[in-house]
Amino acid sequence: MPEQQCPLFVSLEGGEGAGKTSLIVALKAALEAKGLSVVSTREPGGTPLGEVIRQWLLNHDASIKIGNTAELLLFLAVRAQHIEDVIAPALREGKVVLCDRFNDSTIAYQGAARGLGVDFVQQLCASVCKEVVPSITLYLDVDPSIGLRRTRRATKENAATGMVDRIESEKLAFHMAVRDAMLQQAKASPERMHIIDASQSRAHVFEKAM
Repeated sequence: MPEQQCPLFVSLEGGEGAGKTSLIVALKAALEAKGLSVVSTREPGGTPLGEVIRQWLLNHDASIKIGNTAELLLFLAVRAQHIEDVIAPALREGKVVLCDRFNDSTIAYQGAARGLGVDFVQQLCASVCKEVVPSITLYLDVDPSIGLRRTRRATKENAATGMVDRIESEKLAFHMAVRDAMLQQAKASPERMHIIDASQSRAHVFEKAM
């Protein structure tokens, strides 16, 4: 991580229960302590529109069905608004942006695990993002069976402990496919995407991230 202020876009990726949210909080505090101006944000979410769509995408109501293509387009709508309202302005102002999920998640979850096609989803992501892409991606790698156990024990947003959302409730094979796709992306982009063993302690993960 840089010691001097400069525009820097860092995305954090990982499966369910990998610890991205906790790491972002710790990184933001550490970077601000160094005198850097930091914006932390998330996907889906990040804007008023994005937060509304987040509720649709991660709902706990099984009666609300969202098809695979509709899901993909909702994620991309969130990203387009997010870039316009939050990410691009922050980078223009020379800030550090820490974003919980970005294109790699969409490619892994919708392109690979949902079966919509990695190349197809990559092209759509590129069309939406244009030149606004992470310069660094921290991929928190954890066995999905461990991550899912963690998320079932965690305190949830708008849900009781133990409840699972649309994505978390998918079968283990789905989450394994997400992990495989993430690792393939990391292998294809080693200069950008850095793998951190998220089965280790929070302190260890933070040390590797910094």
